[in-house]
Amino acid sequence: MNEIVEWLKSYSNSSRLNTFVIGISGGIDSALTSTLCAETGKPTILVSMPIHQNQTELNRAHNHIKWLEKKYSNVISIEKDLTDVFEIFKGLFDDGNDLALANSRARLRMTTLYQIAQSNGGLVVGTGNKVEDFGVGFFTKYGDGGVDISPIADLMKSEVREMARELGVNEEILVAQPTDGLWGDGRSDEDQIGASYDELESAMMVTKEEFSNYSSWSDRKKEVWKIYNTFNDMNKHKMRPIPVFIKKENRNE
Repeated sequence: MNEIVEWLKSYSNSSRLNTFVIGISGGIDSALTSTLCAETGKPTILVSMPIHQNQTELNRAHNHIKWLEKKYSNVISIEKDLTDVFEIFKGLFDDGNDLALANSRARLRMTTLYQIAQSNGGLVVGTGNKVEDFGVGFFTKYGDGGVDISPIADLMKSEVREMARELGVNEEILVAQPTDGLWGDGRSDEDQIGASYDELESAMMVTKEEFSNYSSWSDRKKEVWKIYNTFNDMNKHKMRPIPVFIKKENRNE
C-alpha cells in the first residue's frame, strides 16, 4: 500500500500535475484507488457520474465519498449527472446497438473526468485491476481505459479486496458483486463474463506445469480456461499498443 501511495506522489510531482481525479462507481476498484490517492495528501477529486444508474450502486458511491471526505481533508467531490447528455447522444443514432451504447456511457464519463482534470491541473486515475486490464480486457477502450495513470493495474482482484479491507473501505463495497455500471439493471461482471474474478485469476496464473495436466482438470476449470482465453484473444486490441504503420526505410529489418 505505502509503495503505491509513494509512486502516486512521485508521478504527480514529476508530471507537475498536483491533483488526482477519480470516477467513483460504488465498486471496490474505484473505492481502493480513491483511498490510495487520498492517502497521498494531494488534492483528490472524486467524481460521481450517474447515467440511469442502479440506485444501490449510486448509494454505495455516495457512502464511500462521504467516508473519504470525513476522513481526509484533501478530498472533495463533484457529481455530474450525465443521463440527459447520454439520452441526447443516444437520440442521434438509429441502430440501437446496446453494447455500443453501454460503451458510450464509459466514454462520456472519460470525457467528463478529463474536463475536470484539465480544469484543475489534475491527472485522471485509472481504476482497473490486473485481471481486467491484462487478463480478459474487461474495460471500454477510450472509456474507463482512457486514463493517465493506473495504480492498481498490477493487483489481482483478491489483492484489491485485501488492501481495501486493510484501509477500512465500507463493508457494503467489500461484499458487493463487481459490476461495470454500464447497463443500469444491476448485471454483474460475472453475469457478462461467465466466470468470477477468483476463477479468472486462477486461470490467469496457470503455469505450464499445471496446464500439462489439463486432462485431469474439472469440467468447470476447463470451462473457465476457455472463457478466459476467449476474452483474452478477443480483447487483445485493447491491451496492446495501437498498431502504427512504419515506412520501409524506418523499419529495423
